[in-house]
This record gives sequence, C-alpha cells and structure tokens, in this order.
Amino acid sequence: MEISVALVVVSVAIVVVSWWTWRALMWIWFKPKMLESYLRRQGLSGTPYTPLAGGSRVFSSLGPGIRELIKLTDDISTRVMPYILQMLKTHGRTFFTWLGTTPTITIMDPEQIKEVFNKVYDFQKPHTFPLGNVIATGLANYDGEKWAKHRRIINPAFHLEKIKNMVPVFHQSCSEVVGKWDKIVSDKGSSCEVDVWPGLVSMTADVISRTAFGSSYKEGQRMFELQGELAQLVRLSFLKAFIPGYIYLPTKNNRRMKAASREIQVILRRIINKRLRAREAGEAPSGDLLGILLESNSGQAKGNEMSIEDVMEECELFYFAGQETTSVFLVWTMVMLSQHQDWQARAREEVKQVFGDKEPDTEGLNQLKVMTMILYEVLRLYPPLPQMTRAIHKEMKLGDLTLPGGVQISLPTLLVHRDTQLWGSDAAEFKPKRFKDGVSKATMGQVSFFPFAWGPRICIGQNFAMMEAKMALALILQRFSFELSPSYAYAPYIVITLHPQFGAHLILHKI
Repeated sequence: MEISVALVVVSVAIVVVSWWTWRALMWIWFKPKMLESYLRRQGLSGTPYTPLAGGSRVFSSLGPGIRELIKLTDDISTRVMPYILQMLKTHGRTFFTWLGTTPTITIMDPEQIKEVFNKVYDFQKPHTFPLGNVIATGLANYDGEKWAKHRRIINPAFHLEKIKNMVPVFHQSCSEVVGKWDKIVSDKGSSCEVDVWPGLVSMTADVISRTAFGSSYKEGQRMFELQGELAQLVRLSFLKAFIPGYIYLPTKNNRRMKAASREIQVILRRIINKRLRAREAGEAPSGDLLGILLESNSGQAKGNEMSIEDVMEECELFYFAGQETTSVFLVWTMVMLSQHQDWQARAREEVKQVFGDKEPDTEGLNQLKVMTMILYEVLRLYPPLPQMTRAIHKEMKLGDLTLPGGVQISLPTLLVHRDTQLWGSDAAEFKPKRFKDGVSKATMGQVSFFPFAWGPRICIGQNFAMMEAKMALALILQRFSFELSPSYAYAPYIVITLHPQFGAHLILHKI
C-alpha cells in the first residue's frame, strides 16, 4: 500500500515537473522560434532568436555606463539607438529584433505608421517590460474601453480654455527660475556660465505641481523628486528586469523602487482625500487639473466613473509626463538656439515685437510663428520619446504584411524624424523653416512627424506642453542671450525620455 502511494506521488510529481518543463520550453524556445519562422516566411529579416539574450543588444545604449561624447554635428542616433540604426542599414526599413522572447518589428513606412496609430484597438500598448508600471500608469498605458473611458473623463482638463486659465501659473513658475538665473549672472557681472538643465527641470516640476495640485503643490514637489529617482532606478535595472523573477529579488534597487512607489501612493492619496473633503464642504478650488478631473469624474453616470485608485494613477501620469517631456523639450531648444544664433536672434526679435518688456500672455504666445517653427524643429530632431511600441494580440494585416499575435511593433520616432527619404538630404540639420507653413505641409501629409504620437491616442497634454514651452522661452529671450559654454558636453541619452547626460552648460548674457 505504502509503495503504491509512493508511486502515485512520484508519478504526479513527474507529471507536474514535465508539464512545467514543457511550458518553460514553449515560452523560452518553441514559441519564439515559431514566431521567427512565421516572420521569415513573410519575407522579413532580423536577428536570430537567442534565449536569455534577446534585447540585450537592442538596449545596450541604455546601460548606465554610456560615456562617449559626440560632436554637435553628429547624428545622435549613433549614440542613442546604435543597434537599431545598424539593423536599419543591414536589413532595410522593416526588420525584427527581440525583446526577451517577444519579436519586435521596426517599421519606417509612414502609411504603416499611420495604420498602427489609427487602429488603437488592434495595436495596443505593450506590457512586456516588467518595470513598465513603476513610474506611472494611467491613460498612456491603458487600452480598450478603460482607455476610452479615462480619455473621455480627462479631456476637459486639457481644453484650450482651461489651459488659457493656467497661463498665469506658467508665468509664475518660469519667472522664478529665470529670476534665479538673473541673480547668478548679476553676481558675476553681466555674463556667467550656468547649467540650465537643473533649472528647467525645477521649472517644469513647479509648473505641473501648481497646475495639477493647486494649493497642495509643495506636496506634489516631493512626488517629482521620487519619480525622478524611480526613472534613474529603472534605467539602472533595465536589462536585468527581463531576467525571469528579477523584479521580485530583494536587491537594493528593487527595495528602493518599492519604497519610493509606496511613498508616492501615500502622497497622492493624502492630496486627493483632502480635496474630496473640501469638495464635500463646498470649499475646493476647481481650476487645477485635479479639480477639473474630479469635477468631470463626478459628472459621470454611476458605474462609469473612475475609482480613487484610477484618479491617483492619472495624477501620477500628469506629474511624470507633464514635467519630464517639457523639461527635455526646453533643454534641447536652448541648446539648438545656442548653436544657431541667427534663429535665437529671430525668436528674440519676434518676442520683442509681440510683448516688448511686458508679461507674455495667451493671445501673444499664440502669435509667435517663428517660435512655433523652432519648437516643432526641436521636437523633430529631439523627440522626447525616441521610440514608441505597440503590441498585437491576434493575427492581422499591416500593409502587405500578415503578422501573428504575440509580436510587437516599434515606431522609432527619432529615426523616422531624421529619415532622409522622408525629410530630404538635410534631415539631420536644424532648419525651422521646414515648418513655416505648418506640420501638414512640412510632412507632405505623411505621418512622419509624431513627437506626441498621432491619431486617437495623440498626447492629451500636447497643447499644455507647447504653451508652457512658449512661456518659458519668451521669458528667457526677454532677459538673456545665450551660447554654448566651452565646457558643454553634447551627450543625448535615454532615461525614458531623451536627457542631456552631462547637463547643458551655457553662457548667459544679460540683455
């Protein structure tokens, strides 16, 4: 009897182990090889699948040790996306690489890109990166009905009329940083070297703190510090995160990420609960993003509203996306105008014509045509997100291709924006005149310019970011002329968005 029981236990154990072994082999070998075979039958070429090594070369440029500098005239793709650039040269304009066990197809064709952006229910946000939800979730990461519901509720917060009401806050935050620079320069005479990057980060963090949380903005500033720390920790753990189970190991980085995430949740819950109590008492302000969001949410039919956890996630996304993208947008604008003094002079002259020495306002900011051309050209050359990705969960057509479920599509924004086939032989050059007649004319109606994405999922905060950037740049141009410092090191690199690795050391001259 005992022998029979033992045999049953052993048999069950063998079956269980065999089943898990088979599943592991399917996940780590058979399924990827079947997908690779499928793609090759479609005529696609790319890297052969290698277990455990998939993606290591693709993301080698994201490692913490990237240190080589490049010249201002060099193509930043060689530093930021070297492997993808090499694959493009080797395999052509459509090819596949690997992200772990998932094949990722890179496309450069505007018609295919348009199709991916338009079919939001077929080409969804991927969830293959284990640390993808560490910094922020919310609208940018949702799909299907949840995305549609959140987009509908959040939309009112970013109507142009609401943004117009926030312009005085933009002015207040930007003036504080410009005033600090003015004092630094005045203490040295009339000119001084300043690393403008920390100031721009502080400026955009202050803007989003005040516009998102109103009177609770100081609590929001702590959230910014924590999100910045999380972004760096994610970068340091990027490649290791694809090792199965790594994110659950009690490493120093993992423990710190969890602690910072918990602190952010505590801050957000405190701010939101405080605001909800004030709303119940009829004392809550409604002009900031949180107030507008809560007001819009309360107007939804029962069952269609967002939960407190949903509101927390959206606030976290407001904070990260609103601060991160605008700070990098502004720093590359200042670097480009430092290098191209003629365009800096034209932008300053326009600001003087529209405002003189007066405080910039919404009406005047909307008249700045030269500045708009400059900002679009900076977004073309230095898109905040150098690459976007979508996932396919069922077999579908994309142009002439038939793609299986289980693959991802990569849209290499940086490479498309600098593609000579789409933008001409001067694609790598800073030429704002491309946009003198607007985006549609510059792109000849093609989807070849998408710094804020495109189609139904275009960034909900793009007008907010553009208005904030115009206010900051107008104030800077009124007070300073600027040029690159001899100590400036040109080193774009990716920390989720496109950062200047060694800051942005400029010489500021008081006007």
